[in-house]
Amino acid sequence: MRLFFAVDLPDRLADEVAAVQDRLRDAEGLRFTDPEQAHLTLKFLGDVDSDRIEELETAANEAISNAEVEREDGTVEPVEPFEAEVGGLGVFPSIEYISVVWAGFRRGEAELTALHEALEVETTALGFEPDDHEFTPHVTLARMDDARGKEIVQEVVRETDPTIGRFRVEDVRLTESTLTPEGPEHDTVTRFELS
Repeated sequence: MRLFFAVDLPDRLADEVAAVQDRLRDAEGLRFTDPEQAHLTLKFLGDVDSDRIEELETAANEAISNAEVEREDGTVEPVEPFEAEVGGLGVFPSIEYISVVWAGFRRGEAELTALHEALEVETTALGFEPDDHEFTPHVTLARMDDARGKEIVQEVVRETDPTIGRFRVEDVRLTESTLTPEGPEHDTVTRFELS
């Protein structure tokens, strides 16, 4: 099973995701993600034997109960259901060499980062590879297969600052990704409620 932990965007934001993708439609060489499956990946696990699901569920519950956010006043709070706002555009790895175009988070970044870090601790303890890059909360909009449309993407990213919308994050999902000729299909394996 190809698995990852994610926060899903609500269905009502799919049209907003699609509207932002439309700004990039003239850029050749882009492969767009399905707006109906828009999500933030908290931790990608890769191919996992199905008999490890139970230990991953235990690890996720542990991570969610341990995740904490440090506030500006120095207080530390557990991560409970919170408001997130998706907006702004960015690229990986750089504006000169683009492989991924994404929408960022204007609100909820601290909570999402805390969840990522807690999941990282628990999954690496199970032998999963740690991430080799800094965590940036984002929703992937498109992947760039070749550079034909790079200048259009650069212009859209530099000159627009779209807002996709707000939503309440109430759970984390263990998601299975099945690769198909039409693109990946995502199915929720388990939901973990933030309490």
